[in-house]
Amino acid sequence: MNPSQKIIEDMFNKGFLVNQDLLKDANQTLLDKIECEEDLLVLNEDYVNVLVQQTSLVDWYDLDQYRVDVEKKRDDDLYQAHLQNFKENNPSFNSSLGVQKQQISNLKVEISKTLENSFNTTLSVPSESLTSEDSSSSLSLASEPLIALASPLDNLCSPQRVEIVISYQNIPHKYEVSDFTTLFLSRYRFLENLLRHRSECQNVLTIGRLLSKKEKETVTVIGLVEEINETQKGNLALTVEDPTGRIKIFFSKENPELFHQAKDLVFDEVIGISGKLGDKIIFAENIIWPDLPVNQLKKSDQEEYIIFLSDVHLGSNLFLKEEFNKFLSWIKGKVGNEQQREIAHKVKYIVIAGDLVDGVGIYPTQAEELEINEISAQYEQFCNLIKEIPLDKQIIICPGNHDAVHLAEPQSSFDKTFAPGLFKLPNVTLVTNPAIVNVGKSASFSGFNVLLYHGYSFDYYVANVESIRNNGGYHRADLIMKFLLKRRHLAPSFKSTPYFPAHKEDPLLVKIIPDFFVSGHIHYSNISNYKGITLVCGSCWQGKTSFQEKLGHEPEPARVPIVNLKTREIKVLKFI
Repeated sequence: MNPSQKIIEDMFNKGFLVNQDLLKDANQTLLDKIECEEDLLVLNEDYVNVLVQQTSLVDWYDLDQYRVDVEKKRDDDLYQAHLQNFKENNPSFNSSLGVQKQQISNLKVEISKTLENSFNTTLSVPSESLTSEDSSSSLSLASEPLIALASPLDNLCSPQRVEIVISYQNIPHKYEVSDFTTLFLSRYRFLENLLRHRSECQNVLTIGRLLSKKEKETVTVIGLVEEINETQKGNLALTVEDPTGRIKIFFSKENPELFHQAKDLVFDEVIGISGKLGDKIIFAENIIWPDLPVNQLKKSDQEEYIIFLSDVHLGSNLFLKEEFNKFLSWIKGKVGNEQQREIAHKVKYIVIAGDLVDGVGIYPTQAEELEINEISAQYEQFCNLIKEIPLDKQIIICPGNHDAVHLAEPQSSFDKTFAPGLFKLPNVTLVTNPAIVNVGKSASFSGFNVLLYHGYSFDYYVANVESIRNNGGYHRADLIMKFLLKRRHLAPSFKSTPYFPAHKEDPLLVKIIPDFFVSGHIHYSNISNYKGITLVCGSCWQGKTSFQEKLGHEPEPARVPIVNLKTREIKVLKFI
């Protein structure tokens, strides 16, 4: 059986048919690309052309949706425009490095210690290949709250700079209802302003003024979703509100495309709606989200790398010590082939998106799965590992829900009482969750804005948003992150995460458009692109816990996404 026939048979076994003519002139490189694209559901001529012309970071789910939408509207010009736009706005992989097994479009590469092997090989690092030194060293183990706008940090160990753009200061006081009102009003005002600048919202009326309009007129309103109900006939009835009043919105299942969009609406998000006015009700014809503009993919003028970690969970007896040792050995340049060691040397930034330790009392029966049951000792051991990272690499860390900070967001940075060692490391920058930092800035380049958010709200949207739940759930962090960016908010539903209500403006708004959006929490590595923003969900360094098993979680540990800041090429290094 030749390779193309094998591809056809494999896809047939998955429930898909492929025209053999598409593969008759296929070379081995193309066949390798097709086989490694796990999310490629349909193989047509357009998709083959995408694969042939460049090695893009392709979200095939999005491309499939464009194709379905265009087929409904019979508009081939629109489809081709989508294809072209998709190619222009996605970071690419360097084809000279070969193609490997992918999740979405992640290039997963296992580190090899032999010099003969390069990134286009998949050889594991056996534990015995590490020297005894490598194996043991990492185991020796008042007034208004402020947004910190910090200047670049001086660092005597490295010429690299990290600038804190946004990090929050939580100053508690006695909370009143007005604190929550202020939070929601600030959210509404910011998102309303964004929506009013959309062409679809040029003739917006307040809900209070709608009462004087005649029925059957086409109207547009901007409101916060207060209620979501399903009628007896299966249609959707919403209530939205603005500062002037409330009105019902009706979505008919007779308009399946709009109805499908409405099914993804969640409580408290701010949207624009246009439709026909009835008696104190609007029959919806369109939904407008705040969303992001399409951004140019920014590239540095220097060849540097940034890598992303999250969910280390040190202190758990399921912590993957051997795998983390392999990572440390690689970042120190002690393992890997010549190319891999060169890349390790060029890594200048390491972002850790929360859950440094496993914590204490986080979930039922956790005590049975702890190797270190004292929080300060967990942080001490974490610092013993992290200080092995060379000082020329800047480390940026935000907390997560397992860390020893309050759960309400924005989470404060770390506390010296529990983690004094973190404050002694000269190449570590500590920020809140969420936060924005700028890296890679030079005299001729503005640098990259990196939005860090651990992702505690993700659980809510996996459970409550049908399109996320039915299209991969916890394995599709990219869907969750796109969902939030589209709404310009990291937790649009108030009950999706605990809030710290003492800020004059909602701190979870996405006001500054980042170049990278980095998260963790769900223990499954994922990379995607949304309108020129690179979305990175970090992996984890912990095996499956009993709690995760009950919830049906399937972690994918010991993966490290790495980005070349000069080319924006992306790989995922695998240490397991």
